[in-house]
Parts: sequence; structure tokens; C-alpha cells
Amino acid sequence: MSVIFTPEQNELQRKALIAHERLCALYGCPVPYFHRLDPMSELVSSLLSHRTKNADSGAAFRELRARFPTWEDVRDAPLEQVEEAIARCTWPEQKAPRVQEILRRVTALRGELNLDFLGDLPAPEARAWLEQLPGVGPKTSAAVLLFSPLHKAVLPVDSHHYRVAVRLGLVSPTVSVGPAHAILASLLPPDWTAQQVYDHHEVYMFHGQRCCYHASPDCGRCPLLDLCPFGQKRMRRAGESVFTEE
Repeated sequence: MSVIFTPEQNELQRKALIAHERLCALYGCPVPYFHRLDPMSELVSSLLSHRTKNADSGAAFRELRARFPTWEDVRDAPLEQVEEAIARCTWPEQKAPRVQEILRRVTALRGELNLDFLGDLPAPEARAWLEQLPGVGPKTSAAVLLFSPLHKAVLPVDSHHYRVAVRLGLVSPTVSVGPAHAILASLLPPDWTAQQVYDHHEVYMFHGQRCCYHASPDCGRCPLLDLCPFGQKRMRRAGESVFTEE
């Protein structure tokens, strides 16, 4: 789907959307949703994924569900058993009590461990409800609302997405990932569907994983190089180094 630009869009918006269009052409849009967990399950999955490779957090989530068939079982289990079940995650000793704390909090607020009601709320209210829970910030609330079958058009920003956005100059490196959510979301057309917002997150994330690496990004093959102050500066330095060596 081609991006249509309007006169009202500022230069940062145009850059964000040009990058979106090029990355969609590179990685393929629409991007299929990678799973269909219910909102409660997506919340726990997102909490386990913090600072953890997808393969490890996925394995931890599956082991947790295999040992405890219901979220009530997880909530009421001995802490050490939950910690053992999610051992593949980073910091299971921190995540196990946090997951149980959140499950108890949801039970106290709703009387049940079901978050489907969030689908009836406007996205800002649904995010605010989730972010009252301990340890739930913008990335987790957005993941629950966008990745689950609720499919609300809310933008999550992970470390890969954030790195690409910073290098493109869409957000200042002095702004941390949490506050960057609102800034980067403001660059997207307000009428975008959940699929379009999901595509945007996914292709920026793919690019961070497959080209715009944390260390030694492959700027020479990047389709965004003409938009990227970081990449242009890095390529100039590389050229100067080669010239000096000769």
C-alpha cells in the first residue's frame, strides 16, 4: 500500500512514512501477526519478553502454560515453581513475583483474569488501565492492545525499532524508549488501521535486526541511507579512513 502524503505533514512525518514504505517493500507488507494470544496471555508473554530473546521468552511462556493450565493456577502457585517454569527468561527471580503481583492486581480490579473488556474501551483508556498495573509501561500496554486479537492501532516501540528511529533522526537520542512511544506514534496518520500500525512496528524492528545492527550496522546496503544522518556520517568516516590508508 503506497503512502499518500498531505501538505500538513511535517518533514519528520514524511521521513517516517517514506521509510515505512521502503521497508514494507523490502520486508513485505502486510506482515502476518506472529501469534494470537488472548489479551491476558499477551500481557504475561510481553512481561516475560523484556530483555530476553524471542526464542527464550517463547519457551518460558510455553513451559509456564504447560505447568499451570490457568492464570489462576499461576497466581496461586508457590513462587519458586513459577520462577522455575520461566527459567529461560532473563531475571526469572524478578519476573516471577511481578507476574504473580499483576495477576493478583487484575483479580482485585476485575474479579477475574480476563482482559477482553479492554476491547470496549478507547485505546487511550485501555492503555491507561493497563499502565496502572505494576511494571506495565507503554511498550507492554501497546503490545497487549495491538498484538492480541483486540487489534487496536497502538504503536509499540522495542529496542530495534527505537534504534532505527533514533538513527533516522525521528526522535532524539536523549529521549528514552518509554517517552519515544508518544513521539513516534504522533508521526503516523491518525486513520491508520491496526494492521498498518503493526506493519510499521514490525518492519522497523526487522530492519534493526537484519541491517541496522546495534554494533556495525550495514549502512552500505541500507535502503534508508539517503534519509539517515547517522548512516551518512558513518559512511563518510569510513570513506575518509580508506582514503587515509591509501
